Amino acid sequence: MKNVFYYIIALFIILLDQWTKWIIVQNLKLGESLPIIDGFLYITSHRNKGAAWGILQGQMGFFYVITIIVIVGIIYYMQKYAKREPLMGIALAFMLGGAVGNFIDRLFRKEVVDFINTFIFSYDFPIFNIADAALTIGVLLLFIYMIFFEGKLKKE
Repeated sequence: MKNVFYYIIALFIILLDQWTKWIIVQNLKLGESLPIIDGFLYITSHRNKGAAWGILQGQMGFFYVITIIVIVGIIYYMQKYAKREPLMGIALAFMLGGAVGNFIDRLFRKEVVDFINTFIFSYDFPIFNIADAALTIGVLLLFIYMIFFEGKLKKE
């Protein structure tokens, strides 16, 4: 029953991701930008046919295969470890939600809708979306788990 909680987190991320992307597609022209915090945060309608930072543009077949493998791997680890390792379960839930969110875009739009545009110390960070943020948070949580908890649990 505890694993259901992690799938609910993933589902929430997928729904939030798809809803925000739908809002962007319906209301902003490609390239249009709205300032939220001038000089720092903008909502900018952008499309990406590649991976992070636009690498591997147009390699959809590759992304389909890799994403399916990643999703199966995440579900396997959720089933195997999440029941007794809550931080790992949450990390994997965020990663699953993010992976599925961008997979839906690639499958149905043939591109990923990005819209969160930030400037960090005047650096124009690559535009991203909720799924990308969830993947990043999931990976960070997994690193925290591995660094601070995994070794201690093995000793016990």
